[in-house]
Amino acid sequence: MNISTIRENLYNNFPLYAETCLKIRTKQDGIRPFKLNKAQIYIHKKLEEQKRTTGKVRAVILKGRQQGCSTYIAGRYYHAVTQREGAKVFILTHREDATNNLYNLVKNYHENIPPHMKAATSKMSAKELYFSELNSGYAIGTSGSGNVGRSDTIQLLHGSEVAFWDNTPQIATGIMQTVAEANNTEIILESTANGIGNMFHQYFMNAMNGLSNYQFIFVPWFWSDEYRIELPNDFELTEEEMEYKDAFELDDKQIYWRRVKIMNFPGKEWQFKQEYPSTPIEAFETSSDNSWISPESVLKARKNKRSFDEDSLVIGLDPAHMGNDKTAIVWRRGRSQFKHQLFEKLDTMEVVGRLINIIRNDNPEKVFVDIGGIGAGIYDRLKELGYGRLVTSVNFGSRPNNVERYFNKRAEMWGLMKEWLEDDCKIEDSDKFHSDLIGVQYTFDSNGKLKLESKKDMKKRGLKSPDLGDALALTFAMPVANKSFMAKYGGQTINKVNTTWDEWNL
Repeated sequence: MNISTIRENLYNNFPLYAETCLKIRTKQDGIRPFKLNKAQIYIHKKLEEQKRTTGKVRAVILKGRQQGCSTYIAGRYYHAVTQREGAKVFILTHREDATNNLYNLVKNYHENIPPHMKAATSKMSAKELYFSELNSGYAIGTSGSGNVGRSDTIQLLHGSEVAFWDNTPQIATGIMQTVAEANNTEIILESTANGIGNMFHQYFMNAMNGLSNYQFIFVPWFWSDEYRIELPNDFELTEEEMEYKDAFELDDKQIYWRRVKIMNFPGKEWQFKQEYPSTPIEAFETSSDNSWISPESVLKARKNKRSFDEDSLVIGLDPAHMGNDKTAIVWRRGRSQFKHQLFEKLDTMEVVGRLINIIRNDNPEKVFVDIGGIGAGIYDRLKELGYGRLVTSVNFGSRPNNVERYFNKRAEMWGLMKEWLEDDCKIEDSDKFHSDLIGVQYTFDSNGKLKLESKKDMKKRGLKSPDLGDALALTFAMPVANKSFMAKYGGQTINKVNTTWDEWNL
């Protein structure tokens, strides 16, 4: 096989190129071939799939510490820039030492590349690497200067530890705009989490909720094989650890590694979750979070493997109000929420049409519609079409049934939903659902009534409207008799003040 054929094979197969041509420096084994690990293979597949589909890459990657994400991107871009003419890579991080570390990765690749694959250079300094025959090269910078790279023309941008960047408004309108919306361009933003409301959190949540052309990629900590510790003789799992182990199908050595790591953050388990997340939403929990619904109860419901008997179907509809809000529809049968749909930019009649189709196909016992905003028009039209007995209107700001405990109807529905979530139920294994359910914070008014954070205040914190959370909460607007309850009373009109919630469809 001649050199040109070898080059072509390696150009079209980055994992093969990495293992054949690139060398990395490891803590245990010194210099060795760069063989992609599980996390790197997953990231590679996701990026290549996007590139085949769209012609370019726009990705935001949330990961744990030291899982090889930056090493992969550095190798990916070195592979590209040494094979293409006129390509420029820019590496941007939060600190100069971090930028230098990434750039040193690149120089290490170049210094150890096989001679027949080495591109000729005319400049190789502490800040710049230029491949003369290809008119391609590297530049580096830090977020400390908001104007960094603003005048460049860049094809491949690697943003590292984006959650810790300074001057993000200037960067978003500066260097981020120097990468054209053209084929073979790439922007990859990667970071561990650093709370909510910052640029990285916003980019990731927008990508996860389909509000941008970026794809989100998440790498959980337990994909790293080295995150294990040999067990002591007296090792025993706690109840919480057993649930965590079952939820993510881990082994005892991984659980013990987790326990030891958490001990390094005494009293601050949220810090472990931020540095070593198991789900995307977990990464953005902070010590100041005051979520009405706990992440633990949501995770337990997501990973619940029980099969619940089918019960009466209840549907909640939360219509979009404005901006980036989405129309959300949620299906629930008794202790199992099992389906949802999200729609963008539907007008009133389109929502009505979709809901009628759902009613005809799924035969729900009751449909609850939020009548704030466009919801009033949806409810009125459904009532006009003869669905008045099936469809019930709900005003989030109206008087609750339990006036002593809840500030308004929305707080009451979320209160009942919380009780349901904490009592052996099952929901879809969905990061979007998880995000909506734990995002809402709470307070109590001067009379001790539960009061939930408004959607407007959530958006000030950088969070989107909890459309799916509100849609599920709507299914708790009023008791709906379940099938066994109806059979028990033979379809009679029920007027029992002391009926327990367990007898209803909760």
